[in-house]
Amino acid sequence: MNKETLYKAFEKKYEELKAALAGDDLEKMKQLTLEVHAMVHPAEVSGASEKTVADYVLDYMLAGNQNKLVPRQIWDTDLHYAGTDFVPLCWQFWHTYRIEDLVSNILMANQDQIFNDDWQKKIGATITDTGNALEPDEVKAFGEKINAEALRDYMITVGKNTRTILEKLTLDEIKSMVPEEWVMRILEVGGVTTDFRSVWLLVFWGRLTRAGMILTPMTYHHMMHLPACIDHLSIIE
Repeated sequence: MNKETLYKAFEKKYEELKAALAGDDLEKMKQLTLEVHAMVHPAEVSGASEKTVADYVLDYMLAGNQNKLVPRQIWDTDLHYAGTDFVPLCWQFWHTYRIEDLVSNILMANQDQIFNDDWQKKIGATITDTGNALEPDEVKAFGEKINAEALRDYMITVGKNTRTILEKLTLDEIKSMVPEEWVMRILEVGGVTTDFRSVWLLVFWGRLTRAGMILTPMTYHHMMHLPACIDHLSIIE
């Protein structure tokens, strides 16, 4: 498998998802949502038989490369909201799955996030937020303390949980925005900090319908970060 094949397959299916979410066919929405979600998560999350783009990066991280420095993302449009534009490889997974955990549980389902004190200890994380505002020295120190295997377990748990949430959504929920107090809970539980490079996420998420959350934090957000790893390192051709 080569990266261009993976990228093009995702883009094609993602466009189908966008079109479906603009319509009213709930079953088609759910089918495509789960298909696209599966494409950007490790195969274990969905039970897929073939490796995904996430598997290639995850396998590379678990082979002792968690602190390889990679570009933060493939677009620089919001890097003025970031503490650094280069991060350890493990930060990419921490960042994307912390966001997925927060958004899927607190915003999409109005329930507690998966992350807690036990997960923080297992992973060895020095923070509870998404890591947006970490400076170069801080993000390096963060990466050095991460237990990559525990981070992988968190990723799988979050991904499987998200799929359960997505399967239960109604058409009205998909089309709807969520109450402001749900958004503010993310700050209350430490999912973001008061640093402007972190707290801006609440403004962004607060303007989304659940359909918008499906299109960004649940799916395309992962493809803002995975190609940055693959294109910068010798992971796949």
